[in-house]
Amino acid sequence: MSPNSEIPLSSREGIQAFLRVLDPSDNSTGGGAASAIAGAMAASLVAMVARLSKGKGKPDEFYEEVNRRALEISRALMKGAEEDSLAFDRVMEAYRMPKSTQEEMEERRRAISRSLEEAAMVPLENARLCGQILELCESLAPNANPNARSDLKCGHLLAMAAMRGCLENVKINLASLKDHSKAASIRDSLEELEGLVRGHDF
Repeated sequence: MSPNSEIPLSSREGIQAFLRVLDPSDNSTGGGAASAIAGAMAASLVAMVARLSKGKGKPDEFYEEVNRRALEISRALMKGAEEDSLAFDRVMEAYRMPKSTQEEMEERRRAISRSLEEAAMVPLENARLCGQILELCESLAPNANPNARSDLKCGHLLAMAAMRGCLENVKINLASLKDHSKAASIRDSLEELEGLVRGHDF
C-alpha cells in the first residue's frame, strides 16, 4: 500500500470513517458511512474490470473513460462517508443545545432543522453516486473481460446494497424533517432513486 501521505485526502477521510464503523466504542458512525464505503469499493471494482477489459470489444477510450469515472465516484463516496458521519454528529450537537429560554429553544429548533436536512441530503447524494456505478456496470457488462465478470458482478451487488443503504438513511432523517417543502423535494428524489435501483440488473 502507498504511504498515507500519497492517499488522496478524500480517501484518507473515508478511511477514518471506515475505522469508526469498525470501532466498538463508536456508536455514532453507522449505516450511512458504511453504505458509502461499500459504494466506493463497488466503484473501484468497476474501475479494475474496465482496466482488465481493454481489447475486449470496445475502443480503449471507452474502457479508459469507465475507469476514470469509476475512480472519480469511488473518491467521492469515500469523502461522502466522512460527510455522513459528520452530518450525524451535527444532528446530535443540535439536540444537545440549551433550551432554557425562548431564544435558545428557537435557535435549537433551527439548528435541528438544518442538521436533519443535511443528514438527509448527504446520503441522498451518496445514493445518486451509487446509481451512477450501476449505470457504469450496465454499460461495461456486454464488453467486459469474461475472466473478470465475477468482479463486475460483485461490484454491481455492492453498489445495489450501498444504494439501498444510503436511501434507508435518507428515509429515517426525512421522517423527522419539519420543513414540508424541503421534505417533499427530498422525497421526490428518493422515490426517483428507488425506481432506479429496482430497475438495474444484468
